[in-house]
Amino acid sequence: MTAVASPGAATRGRRVAAAGWLAPALVIVALIAVWELIVDAGLVDPLLLPAPHAVARALWTDRGVLAPDLATTTWEVLIGLAASLVLGVAVGVLMHLRRGAERTLRPLVIGSQAVPILVIAPLIVLVLGFGLAPKVLIVALVCFFPVAINVYDGLRDTDPTARKLLRSLDATRWQALWLLEAPSALPAAFTGAKVAAAVAVTGAVFGEWSGSDSGLGHLVVNANFQLATATQFAATVLLILEAIALYVAFAALERRVVSWTPRAAR
Repeated sequence: MTAVASPGAATRGRRVAAAGWLAPALVIVALIAVWELIVDAGLVDPLLLPAPHAVARALWTDRGVLAPDLATTTWEVLIGLAASLVLGVAVGVLMHLRRGAERTLRPLVIGSQAVPILVIAPLIVLVLGFGLAPKVLIVALVCFFPVAINVYDGLRDTDPTARKLLRSLDATRWQALWLLEAPSALPAAFTGAKVAAAVAVTGAVFGEWSGSDSGLGHLVVNANFQLATATQFAATVLLILEAIALYVAFAALERRVVSWTPRAAR
């Protein structure tokens, strides 16, 4: 007998999803309204804090400048994020499989998180020049830690009973990794990927601040020097939206790939 999904359950699911987006949207609208009132009342100099309508106008009137810089930053982010995912997964798997590699690499992985990016970014740009390479490297450095450590922890936290079952069936080490540990680690791996996606934009901006002739980070610096605060805020809005879009994209991919993980209704 085939089970049929309840229409009421589907409707409740859609309502929960809508409510999940509605609450943050209302908060954002309220904050923008307060921001507009403060500037319009003259409590803050518009040269220092432009009104939301001025930022929205800059998004349109300066689109000829914003669009190419957005494309540059996005390209840096995507390449650097992809590099961090490949390297992070490889290092996480290696640490899991080889005890010697774990003892050697784990302190280095943790130490990579402690590296002051704002300090070393100018040095990286000085060595590699003002092109794409230093920005990609900086993005990869920023994103590497959450990917590697979450993959490693996800592989390590596999159900021990399932491990014993596979051993009793004479499964090889690689079979255990492919059939059990890798699927079990996917939720943790996606958590690391989502964190990396959210901070990748920050890494690109750090790289562009350190030395660049294009990108939204470069535009923010130039707009600051020119006191074009509306354009500066418009570029910042695009950076925020890009970070959110990357996070949402990985969250959507996780829902499709890790479909067996139960999710509590909120």
